Amino acid sequence: QVQLVESGGGLVQAGGSLSLSCVASARTFSTYTMGWFRQAPGKEREFVATISRSGGSTKYADSVKDRFFISRDNDKNTVALQMSSLKPEDTATYYCAASTTIRSRWYTPSQVSEYDAWGQGTQVAVSS
Repeated sequence: QVQLVESGGGLVQAGGSLSLSCVASARTFSTYTMGWFRQAPGKEREFVATISRSGGSTKYADSVKDRFFISRDNDKNTVALQMSSLKPEDTATYYCAASTTIRSRWYTPSQVSEYDAWGQGTQVAVSS
């Protein structure tokens, strides 16, 4: 089973920036579609962003579009989430996820059920 480890979470003021990273243990990382989800206390896990296995296609939740940027480095088995113009509503635990089933090079799923591997999460808190 692939292991995913997130890092980079912390406390930041509204309007600030923060970058998250996720490292995967699998050598087949380049075949995985990767995504970021977040979950606030008392709420369901929600989609944030996804990137296709080649990095050529991305998709973002409307709430973060134009503020967050997802990228990947298949040589280092990493996926990153660069966040800017942060808002208090962005406060949540952020999870890195992988869809390990082989898919189209342009596959960009946005549902929790479409991913089968998850990290433990990293906490992001945005103060007002």
